[in-house]
Amino acid sequence: MNVDWKSLTFHYTETDYIVRSSCINGVWQKPYATKDKYMSIHVAATGLQYGQEVFEGLKAFRGIDGKIRLFRWEENAKRMQQSAQGLLMTPVPTDIFHEAILLALKHNIDFVPPYETGATLYFRPVLIATTPEISVGPGKDCEFIVIPTPIGPYFPNGFKGTPFIINRTIDRAAPQGTGQWKVGGNYAASFRASEVAHAMGYECMFTDAKTHRYIDECTASNFIGIKKLPSGQKEYLTPRSKAILPSITNDSLMTLAREMGIKVTRRHIRIEELADMQEAAACGTACVISPITQVIDPDKGITYDFGNKPGETLTQLYHALQDIQYGKVNDKYNWCEII
Repeated sequence: MNVDWKSLTFHYTETDYIVRSSCINGVWQKPYATKDKYMSIHVAATGLQYGQEVFEGLKAFRGIDGKIRLFRWEENAKRMQQSAQGLLMTPVPTDIFHEAILLALKHNIDFVPPYETGATLYFRPVLIATTPEISVGPGKDCEFIVIPTPIGPYFPNGFKGTPFIINRTIDRAAPQGTGQWKVGGNYAASFRASEVAHAMGYECMFTDAKTHRYIDECTASNFIGIKKLPSGQKEYLTPRSKAILPSITNDSLMTLAREMGIKVTRRHIRIEELADMQEAAACGTACVISPITQVIDPDKGITYDFGNKPGETLTQLYHALQDIQYGKVNDKYNWCEII
């Protein structure tokens, strides 16, 4: 194995094993590790016919003390269960989820990147319905797969900053649709917009599908805005919407922001409010925090600038979270499981 850890990006790198478990007639089987990266699935499986599929993403960090930490895996298990219920799939029990992650880690331990390389071992749990059916309806049999891969930054510039462009013509998720669940189809629906943005040198900022007046998601990440209030206190703003995936990273950052004395507000955020913010960022498991350097609104001919380097508050939040994940400070919230 010869991996250039510092050159990794957010792309798939082959590891030794994946982990699988099947649900047959409502009964989950014991997870097992396999080197076979391919699966046999019936051509009429509802996961293929009707998109009955959900997934997750979580990380293992090699800490300053050499120990490996899994970050908030229980929340990922819970969110996957909610996503499965949303698509009428058989949820993966928490113990099966945990056992599968630990098994994937154990069999790929050499792929956990060294401390201070900026890389982590990423787990992609996938749940796909395998019941053969042509009639429109949910399948109950499922295949659960955990795919481990070492990764680097999600956005090419990492914590240095990324420009975004607003899109009002393509909707990522319907207001009462599946946006609140981690469904593969939500991401496929965003490709048309995100690929156009990438060709222009930007990431895509989506607006709400109902009015196109409010900030939705930043490509596949939650949005954060930092605003200074008249009192001098800072405010952490993030959208509240049933069309937005509830981010575990965002939830963690909100907890840390409150601890720092920052006011945390979740509400609809009008695009024009970007002018009142001193800092802005995308956040999520993959990117952690990716500061936004500017937001282009092509329909209004307006550019919102946030500077070419990360702001003070975002920098503090980024390091506060990373310090917990890498074991540099006391994990008083018990977010990490030390392996």
